[in-house]
Amino acid sequence: MRLYWRVLHYLKPYRGLAVASVLIIAATAMASLLTPWPLKILVDNALGGAPPPRIVVMILGPLAGDRAAVLALAVAGGLFIAFFNNLMHVLENYVNTKLNLSMGLDFRSDLFRHSQRLSMAFHDRRRSGMLIYQISYQCDAASGLIMAVPPLATNALTLFGMFAVIYLIDPKLALLSVSIVPLLYYSTRYYVKHIQPQIVRVKGFEAETLSVIHEAISMIRVIAAFGREDHEYRRYRAQGTQAVDERVRLTVRQTLFSLAVNMTTACGTALVLGYGAYHALKGRLTVGELLVILSYVAAVYKPLEAISQTVGSLQDQIVSLRLTLELLDTIPEVSDPPGARVSGRALGQVAFEGVQFRYADRVDTLKEIDFEVVPGQRVALVGPTGAGKTTLISLILRFYDPTHGRILLDGEDIRSLTLESLRKQVSLVLQEPLLFSDTIANNIRYGRLDATMDEIIDAAKAANAHQFICKLPDGYDTVVGERGAKLSGGERQRISVARAFLKNAPILLLDEPTSSIDSRTEAVILDALDRLMEGRTTFLVAHRLSTIRSVDTILVMDQGRVVGQGSHESLLHTCPLYRQLYELQSAPQRQPA
Repeated sequence: MRLYWRVLHYLKPYRGLAVASVLIIAATAMASLLTPWPLKILVDNALGGAPPPRIVVMILGPLAGDRAAVLALAVAGGLFIAFFNNLMHVLENYVNTKLNLSMGLDFRSDLFRHSQRLSMAFHDRRRSGMLIYQISYQCDAASGLIMAVPPLATNALTLFGMFAVIYLIDPKLALLSVSIVPLLYYSTRYYVKHIQPQIVRVKGFEAETLSVIHEAISMIRVIAAFGREDHEYRRYRAQGTQAVDERVRLTVRQTLFSLAVNMTTACGTALVLGYGAYHALKGRLTVGELLVILSYVAAVYKPLEAISQTVGSLQDQIVSLRLTLELLDTIPEVSDPPGARVSGRALGQVAFEGVQFRYADRVDTLKEIDFEVVPGQRVALVGPTGAGKTTLISLILRFYDPTHGRILLDGEDIRSLTLESLRKQVSLVLQEPLLFSDTIANNIRYGRLDATMDEIIDAAKAANAHQFICKLPDGYDTVVGERGAKLSGGERQRISVARAFLKNAPILLLDEPTSSIDSRTEAVILDALDRLMEGRTTFLVAHRLSTIRSVDTILVMDQGRVVGQGSHESLLHTCPLYRQLYELQSAPQRQPA
């Protein structure tokens, strides 16, 4: 029940549909109670000649004594009840489908939004395929749990009403018909207790199978380059076969439970049939009453079977819902503190005071980082791979929070600002330019969603991208493909720079933006970056020292520490590591023999 109350609020926006569903449930239960009575009237009154019941007399009036009229009424009544039942079925399908899909979309949207707000540390630990599986395939459990109530309620009302009618006709038969209920209850309880661990195991295998697919598709170039298609196929088949075997074992258990339920109700039907026929032989029941009772018993056991099997099948949804709620209940490691302030446009003064940071599985990624950058200053971060350069600029965006110390923006701890307003102050250009599978215009517009087309074109011109865009057949409407696959590395990077131009943030983070492109393209991008850095506080992570000549100061990092700070000339004399890096990159390249 706790899970049910957790997701019930998703029903609130659809109160009208919920009320309609309740009315349909009541009408369906009533129609189910009326279904066998035309047959009873046909057998006892039209064919058997018994006096017609009061309702027939009220409807037919003087014709109530005419068997043909009673016959016609019974047939017409049966047709009307069948039509009404089918009409309710159509309405129920429409209302419940709309409710189910609408609530499922709301829950899936909440989970998607929450997953985006989780910290980078969470995403570093969790495989993307697992998240896709939870958001795409398990979110229907919330609406499914709520939508299981209408059929359960319909069956419960029908069960109660039919038992009441049977009890009025023959109390002993009524009590005999429900004698199987305790057995169904305990078998369902046993099933629920023992099936849930199996469902969790199966869903784990199925999620892992999706993760293998996601990883393979995202790494398709590496797979093709190394000729590992067959290896990945075997890996997928092995994982998929394991998932299939586990699902088959689970299905067998579920089918055996259905068999047990069906056989239990079959035994109950046999008992009622035998005992009811005995009463008919003794004259305690008419043939019509026996038919009504048998019809009701069959109808009573149908909802009993449905309730038992619905409760059993709900276990799959309950397990899925628990897994998705675990994700929804995950607290972001980086979030807005109480009373966080919304920052206006920053000046761009950045200071690190005693900052330390480590990843969960590493020790001392950053140690005692202290420096200050004035507004508009250009700072280069250099050092060997693994020195902590990218981690340092990630802290400015609060992708992670320091384990010790603090980072100040214009004299304020960045943790006192809302994440949204802090990240509005920063533009980021990554080493690997990441583009959406959309048009070039929309990828640039991502820097500022309300930008006009003229502003997009101006940003592209500033990034030296306008010329190559205009040469494309569709120009700015060119769809770049997944992750920008239809463009070259340099073209993708220039679009990323244009996006940063359009955002026009006071702080700029450049994470080795020219490390993977050729010298000619590098010159074009560096020209654009020089314009982009004007008037902005800039942090430039670089391996190639030739790209940092225009900066104001250089921070040399090694093993998580700042081991040197100053200009290029001063560091050549004061920092052995910087001098070593410079000499390695300045040495003439050895010509091949």
